[in-house]
Amino acid sequence: MIEVLILKIEDPGCFWVILKGCGSLVDNEVEYRKLHAEMNQFYNQSCRDVDEVMPLTLEEGQVCVVFCQELRCWCRAVIKTIMSCMEHCLVECFLVDYAKYIPVKTRDIRVAVEAFMRLPYRARKFRLYRIKPVTLHINFCEDTAEIVPAKIWDGAAIQYFQKLLRETTQIEAKLCAIEDERFDVYLYVTAQDEKVCVNDELVAKNFACYMSTEENTNNPTNKPSKQSPLSLVDFPEKVISPVLALWPVFLQGKAPQNLKTGEHNVYMLISEICILCRLLQFLNPDPLKTDHFENEKQVFQNLAFFNTIYTYLCVLIFNCSLALIIKNNLLWNNFQGPTFTQSYCWPPIARGCDVVVISHHGNDPLLYIPPILTFLQLRGCYKSLPSGNGPTTLIVCPGWKKAQLIFELLKKYGRCSRPLHPLLLLVGLNNEEVKNIKLQQGCEVIVTTPYSLLRLLEHHSLLLLRLCHLVLDEVEVLLSEASKQVFMILEYYRKTIPVAGRESVPRQVVVVGTRWNKHIEHVTREFMNDPYIVITSMEEASVYGNVQQVVHLSLNCDKISVLLRILDYTPSNAQKTLLFTNSVDETEMVYRVMESSAIYCLKIHKEIEYRFKYVEEQWRKKFSPGTHVVLVLTDDCMKYLGITDATCVVHFSFPSSPSVFGIRLQSMSDNFRSGIEKAKSILLLTERNGCHAAGVLHYLEHTDAKIPPELRDFTAGVLKAKEDMKLARPLCHYLKALGVCKNMRICPDRHQVNLQIDFPPKSSDQITSAVGYVTILPLHIVDATNYFGRIVDKKEDQYAILAVEMDKYFKKASNKVSVEMVKKLSLYGLHEEKVFHRVQVLEVFPKEENGFFYNVTIKYIDEGRTGQVQGHQLFPLPAELQSLPPQAVEFIVCRVKPIDNETEWNPKITRYINQKIKGKLHEARVVLTLGNTVWVDPMVQVTRLPDLKISVNEYNIRSEILSMGMGTDNPEHIKQLQKLCESAKMLPPEKKTLQTSQLSIKNDRGGEGRTWVGVPPSNGPCCHCSTSWKDCGAVLSMAFRIVVVFFPEIKWFQKEDTVTMKIKIRNVTDCKCEFLRNRVTFSAFSEDKFYLVDTELYENILTEKSVCEIKNEEPVIILAKEKKESWLKLLKHKNPNVSFDFEHWEDCGNESPFPVGAEKLHHPATLAMEEMEESSDSETESGD
Repeated sequence: MIEVLILKIEDPGCFWVILKGCGSLVDNEVEYRKLHAEMNQFYNQSCRDVDEVMPLTLEEGQVCVVFCQELRCWCRAVIKTIMSCMEHCLVECFLVDYAKYIPVKTRDIRVAVEAFMRLPYRARKFRLYRIKPVTLHINFCEDTAEIVPAKIWDGAAIQYFQKLLRETTQIEAKLCAIEDERFDVYLYVTAQDEKVCVNDELVAKNFACYMSTEENTNNPTNKPSKQSPLSLVDFPEKVISPVLALWPVFLQGKAPQNLKTGEHNVYMLISEICILCRLLQFLNPDPLKTDHFENEKQVFQNLAFFNTIYTYLCVLIFNCSLALIIKNNLLWNNFQGPTFTQSYCWPPIARGCDVVVISHHGNDPLLYIPPILTFLQLRGCYKSLPSGNGPTTLIVCPGWKKAQLIFELLKKYGRCSRPLHPLLLLVGLNNEEVKNIKLQQGCEVIVTTPYSLLRLLEHHSLLLLRLCHLVLDEVEVLLSEASKQVFMILEYYRKTIPVAGRESVPRQVVVVGTRWNKHIEHVTREFMNDPYIVITSMEEASVYGNVQQVVHLSLNCDKISVLLRILDYTPSNAQKTLLFTNSVDETEMVYRVMESSAIYCLKIHKEIEYRFKYVEEQWRKKFSPGTHVVLVLTDDCMKYLGITDATCVVHFSFPSSPSVFGIRLQSMSDNFRSGIEKAKSILLLTERNGCHAAGVLHYLEHTDAKIPPELRDFTAGVLKAKEDMKLARPLCHYLKALGVCKNMRICPDRHQVNLQIDFPPKSSDQITSAVGYVTILPLHIVDATNYFGRIVDKKEDQYAILAVEMDKYFKKASNKVSVEMVKKLSLYGLHEEKVFHRVQVLEVFPKEENGFFYNVTIKYIDEGRTGQVQGHQLFPLPAELQSLPPQAVEFIVCRVKPIDNETEWNPKITRYINQKIKGKLHEARVVLTLGNTVWVDPMVQVTRLPDLKISVNEYNIRSEILSMGMGTDNPEHIKQLQKLCESAKMLPPEKKTLQTSQLSIKNDRGGEGRTWVGVPPSNGPCCHCSTSWKDCGAVLSMAFRIVVVFFPEIKWFQKEDTVTMKIKIRNVTDCKCEFLRNRVTFSAFSEDKFYLVDTELYENILTEKSVCEIKNEEPVIILAKEKKESWLKLLKHKNPNVSFDFEHWEDCGNESPFPVGAEKLHHPATLAMEEMEESSDSETESGD
């Protein structure tokens, strides 16, 4: 879309504009001003030598420069007509930059200098695309009158066109084609916040009619001419469609023939679709994905489409059943599609049918937004609706975040279409707010949540009287968390149908989700009319098809005996069973067992491909009742056999992925909902597949299958073990903020208290003193109840002292010098808004091409927030300003949670709390402290009246949230956390943590860590170490990705002034190192293993001169000795994985105190606990 300024209007087929805004076609105002200034200066100065710039001859069509008396300046022009006069010839000229026709005397005409032709003519000639004038044709013989196409525009049409453009506040145009230096456009005007397409408006008022594409190209009035390019690629001679105008030239000639004739309903065979898929992949700018071609047949097999009415597949955007304006918007926004699921669900939705879509991508709103917008363009379908103000379309979402996303997509893809005025409706528990809500006039689409809608219906009962389209987004979430509310909405919708006058209006329910369940089936049966059910996830298609899911637990060595026990040897009906294995050897083994039993058995695998035809013939034979046929095969054979009539599938080998599981289930698709006998899926689960037990149990619960008690017990043990493996992870954010986590099974964070992390033995005074009532200063607001800030000590505020020292230090110009080389993890000073901050560098970005500066991501260690600045803004920070530990503490307000079972706070309440409390002192009572997090209840702002010697509570944060109606009471919040603390303290010491040594591990989510070394993971090749805290006894603090900690093998040697430690691990990532005066802490990941070194040194070191670097792909730590003397040993305490490096024996000379002896062979990657147990067996203790 290009914003334009109208210069001159002749008629809708010819008007002149200036292009505004930005883009390759848009004029540069500054350049044109510069050009006109230069031109006027040149021709004004050349008046003395007029003969040199006077044209020798004048011809029509000649380009020249003329002096305009009205504008009082020289202008570029084209000669249109030469007229004679008594004194001088008069020439009619067209000013190409102003779109004016003026008479000019020949004495005021000059030659156009080439330098002044460098910019294109500013006035562009436009015409409305694909419409033509009409007139009233009266037949006096037959006494009839009809509107027919005309050659010229009626005066009333021109006046109405001028009125539309005169009363608008903004005019935009969408370019469709260029011909004869004329731009064919769709013109849009905005008046009173309503956008109108002028082309459509003229047709609607019977001033024009639409012109078909063939008429447009075959119109004799359209003289053939060379077209100007819209981009770097030239367009063909005739642009027949605005869709094609946006596509590359090599594709325009390959558009389907039906697009040229205006037909959109294309019926294709699967083979033709595959060819089009290849074409789309070839045209895709991404690297070629050949695996898509190999899987085409498989992709089209993985579809379950349940409806008796034939539908067609729209693979290309060209043949999608979408309105032209919607297609244009999709293309304009670089839409890559339609996807496989969209290809099947768009056509029925666009036709107004009831549709259920279940797909792995069922949470994508573009499954229904384009076709819904297409249907809404048909104004005539809604003429018989009752008068009033109310939506025709209602989209119900599971939460405010999804509603916000859909609302933005509606505005994005509905731009330039018929004005729909979509509304995002999110209301709280405040009744006054709900009562005062008024819909905008013309609002046709509402996006909301079930709870918000029902609250609104209590006060606006006629809101849904005009409702035609109801969309349930993420229906499985809606029906699991708000099923009662959803069915109430469906009942409201059903009651509006019998209303008088609604007989001819559309009625549509669209249900979209990722999983099928019994509630969806109830919706289709009770509230939908002959729905299309599109399921592209075969696992969910089996749930829809009532496939019986059975799981048998066994040891891997007993699978054969279990298999023989579960097979039906005397079925009442003919039974066909597919028995899937993972290898050829397993296929042969199972086949030999089956062959020895009383079952007719076949086998097939890749080494006997010549038997495919035979096996297929045998399988497709008709068998008498009581016959049981078993085919033993590997997964790779399924795509060649194409079996869909199996009655039973046995997963002898566990499927390697969900897609493989779906392909196996697809072999029974003919028997989905057959009504004769349930298709059956039997899964053998062994100890080798124990890690998948939780997923299997979850799927069985989803299918309402019978679950063996031993599977529940086994899964509970697996989940407990997985939870124990997360002991070093940060404490779950939802557990901290709400007291409960809704998705513990998939949540990556910890859900139990770890005493070493949450109750570290060494904590700063700021945390340990956080008991009873404290004064807090919120500085960074995460959401309505979660903040970062400082605990203010009224007696002695250490940070206030530090701030004064920093301000005093950086007032000296010599200290305020930019850092030459910014190092990751180091501390620096930053001047921002007249305040100096201490910041830590989290990430350094490379310089942009031809750039002078580079960006760095920083963490404000005294405020808890992160940000991005340029490297030159950072100043070196002296050691004395680094000594105070980071002051940022996390605060959480207790006993309040979001309404409507939400887990995230609505931005509305977060903004309100941010404006109310940020940067203001508050009084709070501490009820719990874990790690760097403090829970407070209450938190109030207190105003002291010194004259009256009293204090007044201005407000209570919890009460403010409740009064806004966006929060509700959460009495179990702190109780749940206290239970976790009690259970953690009751655990035996060996089960509290798998960590050894005095490592202090703390949460590092969102800047929670109190020590400056806590940094989000990165892929940096090495670590950079900086000066550490002088007074900080805490050691490395970070969030581990795994809980098993390995101690690497370390080789060391010394020189006069240094000690070198070689860490014997390669390809390290997330490398971090901290130096204290008598301690070194190092951590890194290598090949998904976490290595940790936390050692107490025998002698002291200089922390500021000690470094950690990567040499020969291995970390090397170089310690600077405080005293230049030989160390008797490296560590205070023995460690079997630390030994002297005898390869550098010569460097140490004869002064080395280490005895000569055989070096022990050490094994890296040994568990810390095991290493300590094996230390007694160490052959040498040279690492002492």
